Amino acid sequence: MDDQLIRWREDTPGCTKRVHLNNAGAGLMPRSVVEAITGHVNREALVGGYESSDAAEDAVTASYANIAELLGAKPRNVAVVENSTVAFFQALSAFDFERGDVIVTTKNDYISNQLAYLSLAKRQGVEIRRAENMPTGEADPQSVKELLRDPRVKLLAVTWVPTNSGLMQPVEELGEVAEAAGVPYLIDACQAVGQIPVDVSRLKCDFLSATARKFLRGPRGIGFLYVSDRALQRGDYPLYIDMRGANWITADSYEPAPDARRFENWEFAYALLLGLGEAARYALSVGVARGGGRARELAATMRNKLSALPGYRVLDRGKELAAIVTAVVPGWEAPALVDALRQRGINTSATLREYAVIDMAEKKATSALRISPHYYNTEGELETLIDALRAVSAKAAAS
Repeated sequence: MDDQLIRWREDTPGCTKRVHLNNAGAGLMPRSVVEAITGHVNREALVGGYESSDAAEDAVTASYANIAELLGAKPRNVAVVENSTVAFFQALSAFDFERGDVIVTTKNDYISNQLAYLSLAKRQGVEIRRAENMPTGEADPQSVKELLRDPRVKLLAVTWVPTNSGLMQPVEELGEVAEAAGVPYLIDACQAVGQIPVDVSRLKCDFLSATARKFLRGPRGIGFLYVSDRALQRGDYPLYIDMRGANWITADSYEPAPDARRFENWEFAYALLLGLGEAARYALSVGVARGGGRARELAATMRNKLSALPGYRVLDRGKELAAIVTAVVPGWEAPALVDALRQRGINTSATLREYAVIDMAEKKATSALRISPHYYNTEGELETLIDALRAVSAKAAAS
């Protein structure tokens, strides 16, 4: 290992105990992130919750600045919420959908987003239209362009990297299509932030949602929403706005906050916010292009190793692939295999048909093992996983 990799691993206490290849689920937090969280929790215990948040004002301001820098944005464009799904739904609720309105999305999207669209269709009569895919698996920009010609289209919503594969959608090209059509654009970047460089000016998106816990290596239970100046100037705000997001002016009137904090709730975990801010700072110090590039190289190596195993089927497709590897392992349903590997000190996860009904049906898979390395993983850890898979496969064949 080179000196930089050694330092990354020394900064990551979890590396000493397990082979962690589940960064698409939750990355291992660096020590400095843990210290930022526990330091504030300890202050709350000694001083009080309200008093501690007041005392942490400078650190809170720095956290917003770090998140904004990660996105190529300004702090005024960042709203901190409980998780990526809440962020996505806050953005979705800013649109006054009516019967006959259209949401354009893709065939390979995050399950919770698709469920929200279906709920809008059932309760408010919104139509859901999914763009066709290119032969390589990505959403076809030309199909999106044709769908956006319908004047009833209210929103284009796309998941950058789906939870169930290494596919990377052409989000920049789709942003150009949306901007030309004058259609608002919402990106779910939950699996992208921390492994793929983000520049919201290039994405041309109105909203972008993300979480702390995945490739950004922050804590669970907190996420954020980027809100563009265009959306703010348009007057977008969430359906359920609270006392942090607006001022109550008269008995029958209110005024939304001037910045993205109109999408926040008054109550949130300041300790986790400081952890998120430190995770963003740490990612910037590593360099997202550098760290994410290494993670994707490790994922490519893993795909090659899995493809060489008899009977294994790698499911990932796309012109460019992220640091998520999915494969069908003969003789195993993925949840049971995840448990078997965990008993051997190896963390992975399972993706199931119901998480991505359209994509998994096309791939003829009911479940798949999901492996997601990050820059602090080693080639030796990949070999450890391959050895374990050979062992459990042999056990399954013998039973």
